[in-house]
Amino acid sequence: MRTVYLDCVSGISGDMLLAALIDAGADIDYIKHALGHLPIDPFDISIKTVDKCGVSSKKLIIELHEAVSSTHDDREHNNDYHHHDHDHHDHGHDHCHEHDHLEHHHQHEHCHDHEHHRHDHDHDHHHRKAADIIKMIRASDLPARVKQRSLAIFDVIAKAEGKIHGIDPAEVHFHEVGAMDSIIDTIGICLALESLDVAEILSSAVPTGYGKLKMAHGLYPIPAPATAELLKGIPLAHSPVQGELTTPTGAGVLKGLVSKYGPLGNFIIESIGYGAGTKDFAEVPNVMRVLLGKTTH
Repeated sequence: MRTVYLDCVSGISGDMLLAALIDAGADIDYIKHALGHLPIDPFDISIKTVDKCGVSSKKLIIELHEAVSSTHDDREHNNDYHHHDHDHHDHGHDHCHEHDHLEHHHQHEHCHDHEHHRHDHDHDHHHRKAADIIKMIRASDLPARVKQRSLAIFDVIAKAEGKIHGIDPAEVHFHEVGAMDSIIDTIGICLALESLDVAEILSSAVPTGYGKLKMAHGLYPIPAPATAELLKGIPLAHSPVQGELTTPTGAGVLKGLVSKYGPLGNFIIESIGYGAGTKDFAEVPNVMRVLLGKTTH
């Protein structure tokens, strides 16, 4: 049984995790091919190598055609489903746009750097409800385990957002760009896990960073409300970094897929992958590390 251990050195975001899984050996062509069969906007994803405090790491690049190119990083940071995913924190997502995932409830003006991408457009986009994204996944020809995992992540995020904003989870709205970010990151991660034939997902304790985020309604403490809701029951770790380290998408992956938390032990490592954020921190490399292998008893 293959196992992956999520070593959340600098928190976790969707794009960082996807890049790390590709670095560990997941087939990017398989991921792109499967995503390309979904009824979503045209896009392309690629990987580039960057240096993070002397650690060679992979950075996820997403290009949204007919929209704006995005240099990815979890976009998914911050709080309300960004998005943002994306899914960001000070991971380095150069995000400075209004997220209206929950369009009818609020618009989050996120000015954190998601290592995701940067969307500098203010033209109108369609919106997708969480229920529509879930329906799309169920109707797709994705592998059964990919569907199951993708649905689990979107379900826990929609429930967290719904609770925070006092609405039915099915009615949670994602801005079109946020929806694309979330779909590509979330389903891409699940496809990467399938490519690597991962049966079990473990994780370290998770740092969230500290400080405050500027949103439309004022300053909110880190972790942002939806992220904090998702992290209930998950062990958190101290970090000296000021800024958002764990995004809603990253927290959704933890909540929906991880079976056990704690230090790595009784494990044979087969491969290692590093996914990079955009920002550079003096205190710690801004990377997400994944260890792929097998547990031993």
